[in-house]
Amino acid sequence: MPLHRINGVLRDHVLNLEAMGTAKGAEKVVTKVFPPSGDRGPRFQLEGEGEREFVRMNSNSYLGMSLRPEIMRAEEEGTARYGAGPGAVRFISGTYDIHVGLEEALASFHGREEAMIFSSAYATIMGTISPLITKETAIVSDELNHNCIINAIRLSRPKEKIVYPHLDMAALERSLVEHKGKVKRVLVITDGIFSMRGDHAPMDEIMALAKKHDEDYPENVVVVMDDSHGVGAFGKTGRGTEEYTASPTVDILVGTLGKAFGVNGGYVASDATVIRFLRESAPFYIYSNPITPGEANAALASLRLLDSDEGRGLLTHLRAMTKRFEDGLRKLGMETIPGEHPVVPLMVRDTARTRALVQHLYSNGVLATGLAFPVVPKGDEEIRFQINADHKEADVDQALGVLGTFRG
Repeated sequence: MPLHRINGVLRDHVLNLEAMGTAKGAEKVVTKVFPPSGDRGPRFQLEGEGEREFVRMNSNSYLGMSLRPEIMRAEEEGTARYGAGPGAVRFISGTYDIHVGLEEALASFHGREEAMIFSSAYATIMGTISPLITKETAIVSDELNHNCIINAIRLSRPKEKIVYPHLDMAALERSLVEHKGKVKRVLVITDGIFSMRGDHAPMDEIMALAKKHDEDYPENVVVVMDDSHGVGAFGKTGRGTEEYTASPTVDILVGTLGKAFGVNGGYVASDATVIRFLRESAPFYIYSNPITPGEANAALASLRLLDSDEGRGLLTHLRAMTKRFEDGLRKLGMETIPGEHPVVPLMVRDTARTRALVQHLYSNGVLATGLAFPVVPKGDEEIRFQINADHKEADVDQALGVLGTFRG
């Protein structure tokens, strides 16, 4: 059957994205990876760039786990023991003891009764939020929450949807007061770390507000935090925003295995009743294959490494490299949003300048991601740098040196 008519519509849509500057464009293809060696971190070669090597400053692999030999060996060992893939969704034939062991370890790491793994963090949010929303539920969400949260809310169709200004606790409390008597249940949903800015939610304050107004709702004020960028990269022992803010235990915690843990997959941790409910009602869990046994074995190895003296050493180094980069930006007279999280935004505040600076970095062997209008509002244009634990001082200094030569 010909597709010429619909193809025209689809082509126009993509051309419109390109005209607005929001198209993702062609993806850079990595052709070779050189692991960390000596006084330099990993380097990457890209398709079309010959033998040129790039230092990557736009990776979520905050602890550098994906290139650690022991993590790669763990994935190979898991694959050798169980095979390359799970073979089916879990309730049919796809659960292996390594999946169960990883869930038990994640629950223990976060001080929860139980945890369950999904194919990705995006799938975890989509699979967790929707089953918890009824026709008598209000959703209260930070305006800068991740796309997965926004789409989960859209698909779930709660009775009330309230989006409060970023980190505005007074507005959050007003929402809790205003909906008393109108709904049975409130879900307060927030990112732990906001991935574009590297700032964090005040989970201690959010939990205090939830407790204060909980009795006003027959089915509770339930707090859901997606800490995908926080776990493994934030807090003294890498337990994320909850640890950093000394927050009470968040009701439902979502995390990822695909960032600091360096593997693949997502997970949710909570009390046993919530997890049992989700195993029976989350379609992204029930009808999707789990991560492979090899990935699960690698994730378990990453978790064990993080929760050790060596892991705490990685976190210490990560914080030191983050501070070195932030201090370097300030010495160059550049604006950033200070904080301990390894997402370090360079606030450029001009679209053309942002694009020119990203190209200057690329031309000089540094990979970084620019966010320009209309992806972000005019005046908020930035370059999002991400520091990893396998970056060395020379890598950080290289990026700062390239920034210092920009004359655009």
